[in-house]
Amino acid sequence: MISDSKTPLKDSHSKTLELGTPSTADTVLADNPPAISHFNGGLKLWAYRLGVLLFVFLCATVGVLLVIFPWHSEWTDNRLLLAHPDLRSFIAHGFVRGACSGLGLLDIWIGFWEAIHYHE
Repeated sequence: MISDSKTPLKDSHSKTLELGTPSTADTVLADNPPAISHFNGGLKLWAYRLGVLLFVFLCATVGVLLVIFPWHSEWTDNRLLLAHPDLRSFIAHGFVRGACSGLGLLDIWIGFWEAIHYHE
């Protein structure tokens, strides 16, 4: 059966519904918003809080590693650099170690900045 676009729509109870007019179910939903939307909003808020907490933790961890690790012997005496002596001597320079430590301090600062300026 081919339906004409000008005829009104029919639902399962054979009542005609006009386009553009709200049904009684829409009116009831507008007056009483479902509790699911409140739960979903709270869930999104807690997911955002958890994301900020994980970001701050990640920034602090990576920052501390970047501040401390370049000054240990494992920084240059590892399996990855044994095959590349030129790269090993470059990484052993104080400037490169200081730059990595500076990036670590910057990373720690970004993490704490995010934690201090957190707002909902």
